[in-house]
Amino acid sequence: MEGRPGRSRNPYELTDESPVYVISVAAQLSGLHPQTLRQYDRLGLVSPDRTAGRGRRYSARDIELLRTVQQLSQDEGINLAGIKRIIELENQVAALQARVAELSAAVEGAAAAMQQREAQVHASYRRDLVPYQDVQQTSALVVWRPKRPDQGGRPS
Repeated sequence: MEGRPGRSRNPYELTDESPVYVISVAAQLSGLHPQTLRQYDRLGLVSPDRTAGRGRRYSARDIELLRTVQQLSQDEGINLAGIKRIIELENQVAALQARVAELSAAVEGAAAAMQQREAQVHASYRRDLVPYQDVQQTSALVVWRPKRPDQGGRPS
């Protein structure tokens, strides 16, 4: 399959996603008949990569998935349609978990940036300003009288 997640960009580096096994080897490793692998491919249960000549190439992850399909089918008695749905749901869960991790990292980054910006704003405060404190209102009355020039500058 083209564009599988986790695929290495270096074509010479082998990973669990590297398509290296021909169908006969994959059948032997999974304990299944090659015709069963072809049937699983047709049904979309396990879709290996293809060579330029359209030959199937299975990865270690594909082999593990073949074993899982066999176990679900033989030991659990689940039909192939049910197994396909299980695989689709597991892939969906994995994609959602990756998205949650991505969004969590974005939120953490945004929170860190916000805290840094908040610290910059607090550092820019003028130090000669006094924080405003709300005073309780009273019923006291203050009378103001302007200075009279004839009284020598003293209010009466």
